[in-house]
Amino acid sequence: MKREIELLAPGGDIASIKAAIAAGADAVYCGLDKFNARNRATNISSDDLNGILRLAHKHNCQVFLTLNILITENEIPALISVLNKLSNTSIDGIIVQDLGMFYLLANYYTSLKIHASTQLTTHNEGQVKFLGKLTAERVNLSRELNINEIKALTLVAHQNNMLTEVFVHGSNCISFSGQCYMSSVHGGNSGNRGRCSQPCRDQYITTTEGKNFPLNLKDNSAFTDLKELSDAGVDSVKIEVRIKKFHYVYTVVDAWRKQLHSFYRDTKLINDPGELRKVFNRDFTNAYLKGNLTKDMFIDNPRDNSAIYQSEVNGVLSETSLEKAKGDVYDERTEIITSVEKQIAQLNIAKAPLKIFLSGVSGIPLKVSVTTPDTSFEVFSEVNLSDTGTEALNQEVLLKRFKILNETEYYIEQLDLKDLHPNVYLPFKELTAIKKKLLFILNDSREYIEPIAVPFLKKPESVNIKPTLSVLISSAEDLYLTDATSATIYYQLPDSFKNSMEKFVDLFKANKKLIPWFPSISIGEDYRASVEFLNQLQPKRIVTNNTGIAFEAFKKGIPWIAGPYLNTINSFSLLCLKENFNCSGAFISNEISKMQMYGIKKPDNFELHYSIFHPIVLMTSRQCLFHQVTGCWKDTMDETCISDCERNASITNLKNTTFVIEKSKGSYNTIYNETNFLNTDIVTDLPSFYSGFMIDLRDIKTGTKMGMNKAGVIKLFENLLNEVADSKNELEQNIYPTTKGQYKKGI
Repeated sequence: MKREIELLAPGGDIASIKAAIAAGADAVYCGLDKFNARNRATNISSDDLNGILRLAHKHNCQVFLTLNILITENEIPALISVLNKLSNTSIDGIIVQDLGMFYLLANYYTSLKIHASTQLTTHNEGQVKFLGKLTAERVNLSRELNINEIKALTLVAHQNNMLTEVFVHGSNCISFSGQCYMSSVHGGNSGNRGRCSQPCRDQYITTTEGKNFPLNLKDNSAFTDLKELSDAGVDSVKIEVRIKKFHYVYTVVDAWRKQLHSFYRDTKLINDPGELRKVFNRDFTNAYLKGNLTKDMFIDNPRDNSAIYQSEVNGVLSETSLEKAKGDVYDERTEIITSVEKQIAQLNIAKAPLKIFLSGVSGIPLKVSVTTPDTSFEVFSEVNLSDTGTEALNQEVLLKRFKILNETEYYIEQLDLKDLHPNVYLPFKELTAIKKKLLFILNDSREYIEPIAVPFLKKPESVNIKPTLSVLISSAEDLYLTDATSATIYYQLPDSFKNSMEKFVDLFKANKKLIPWFPSISIGEDYRASVEFLNQLQPKRIVTNNTGIAFEAFKKGIPWIAGPYLNTINSFSLLCLKENFNCSGAFISNEISKMQMYGIKKPDNFELHYSIFHPIVLMTSRQCLFHQVTGCWKDTMDETCISDCERNASITNLKNTTFVIEKSKGSYNTIYNETNFLNTDIVTDLPSFYSGFMIDLRDIKTGTKMGMNKAGVIKLFENLLNEVADSKNELEQNIYPTTKGQYKKGI
């Protein structure tokens, strides 16, 4: 018998959760009304959660809770309160993005199982091991991976006692998850906070290639790829999109349940995904999974494709046939909605009632008899009832002592004292012991966990720190800067490294002042080349935006700094990096505001860094962004596209906002903001907070201009840090236009 893959379904609201259960999901993931990455979904309240858990478990369905956003420092107390409550539920897993939350869960809430969110962009074996060290039991692999890459990472996960989860149906993001800042920069709705407004799907001024929605991908569907996923050892297949309604969830889960049943019971696959086309879709592609990145992945229409598909099935696509198809789709959906409503109406998320009967007289133990809809049991006090004491046992006293039972999957419907002799007493600690016995039995034989008082970090004593300056470059033409300034020089390595590793080893050996800067994405052979680079060079220090490279540096004893795209925004994240991986410093994310920085406490002997001038990365994509913009003679990306292609273009939306698309040799396609980030205020706003400030002088062509050469620009920033009079004004006059919007509004 084959090991069966878990079917994991979305639950954006109670109706969708019920629909997923009714359709046969093995597990459902849902979010509370805070701390989750689908802020636009209805989500559920903490009061609903226990009833949902009871319903799901009754139907052999697990429930995973999404707490998968970045947590700001001032939210930590509220988060701890949530975790304390979750510790005494039967929740089956917590889906996490923030490294500070990993730290809290691993150190204080060990009863909660950790699942690593897709927001962590896990795409190499070092990242899997990094998450394993943080006690993650499951990792949701990056959506952009092909089946061979998935198979390799699943093997690594299994070797490290972890499960893998793969996204198989729903909306495709054009950017690597967790590395998209477009919605954050334009509108203040951070994707890392569950607020993505999907500007990638906006309409743009018609491109040279004649496209109006140049960043709009078809939906993902791996419906016919189940055998390959099974052969790869994948443990769970995940259906995406928690903002969809219950009939969508039911239809997709039902189709996948039938596919799994056919595969495991009948050893064959259903090859027609027609059922999936009856609900919202933007047409389908499995190109990422197949590793076949073609122009056909895009669709120049972000709206529902169901009627278009139906019209084509009918044999002709015309206005008349399309109108008829829309009517047919509407009627069919109405039938689906009516049918699903009847099914979910029978599913009740109400908590189960408890009937509690107390009996006894002075001189014998107190007997507590409990009846639930499913069972009954008795517990007894360890000491006898007494005629004397502090508080006599009555309704008020007992309801007060037992009220915590109402925070479980049950509620006290009846508290019967008619067989309890009046004016009897029991020590408070004995009532507490009885309460714990009741909780143990009602909570599937799990011990009750008292609220944990997580020690809050103290601000270190104020020390006068004079911040240093660092400069990021990526061209050999800028190597002269190592002699032109005393600033630290970082050199960014390319995303694709496998064909140029030896060249870069020689470059760094010949220029010993250079410090390697690793990018966010490092997949497969490129990751292995980066590891070999570390082996051969043994650098004195690195900066990395990839946790897989960080893990390797830690193993090899190489000092490392966490880059700005590791999205570090709170004190516990810093502790996580230092205590688990011997990290020596970290860049604080540019997404957060001045006010959100104030409360951050850095660990002892730990450096904080911040980028005060840089082109703003809005997204990084594995797909070619020029296909829909300027066109390309290649229909499909091949091995030479990443290593050899070097292009620039721009797109402008209907609000007249322009974005710069840049592709350099060896790197993935990247979209940048039209103007660069420049924040001179932070130098005086947060004195003695940062150990160093960085300026990014890579040759990224945006709308920001510099009025002098790079050496001159560095000198201006050195003057700023040295508090030279009028240096701030001089900088802003020589670098323009710029923005610092994120520093003001935060996330």
